[in-house]
Amino acid sequence: MNQNGSITLFQYWNRLRDGRPAPKRSEVEPADIKSLLADTFILERDTRGQAVFRLAGTRLCAYYGRELKGFSFPSLWREKDQRLVSRLIHGVFDQKSVVLIAFEGFSRSGRSNRFELLALPLDGGVESPRCLGVISAVEKPFWLGADPITDALIDSIRVVDPEKELLNNRPAINVPSLVPDELEAPETISALGRVRRIRHLVVFDGGREE
Repeated sequence: MNQNGSITLFQYWNRLRDGRPAPKRSEVEPADIKSLLADTFILERDTRGQAVFRLAGTRLCAYYGRELKGFSFPSLWREKDQRLVSRLIHGVFDQKSVVLIAFEGFSRSGRSNRFELLALPLDGGVESPRCLGVISAVEKPFWLGADPITDALIDSIRVVDPEKELLNNRPAINVPSLVPDELEAPETISALGRVRRIRHLVVFDGGREE
């Protein structure tokens, strides 16, 4: 966790649960996290089994240019990432896992900014699983909140073990784009010859010589 919002909410949640897999929804006091409320959200599972916003802070709604209550949570991401996001959140609901997602959001005008999202389980019973979370902007450019975020791509995910020190948790797993967008400058590795990087792929020049 790199953002103060994620660290503060995690510490509060960890104190509330007091060794349990998750605290009860009724134990969360908005006054205790008033400095974070504009960036926090609560998810629930609807009758279709989808994760939807039950509540969303005013700053989050401003980021996305709409009231998020009732909207599908995975729909915030590009289609290729939606299934992964859905699985991760259902893991929070059902396995009481703690998930950290680093992602890049893209605005309606094509601008971009990086964000960190922390999702924490709440005990709402088998019939009413809940998730408490926070989304923190890594930077706050002038346009954020005026030019709505309409698309997002996951950069990395991390499953956090709250029983261990944060530094000993599983490392972040990078989630590269499946579609190469541009070539980076050629690189030379003396032992391997000339290579080109295309996002997460490394292409070696050469082939069979005649």
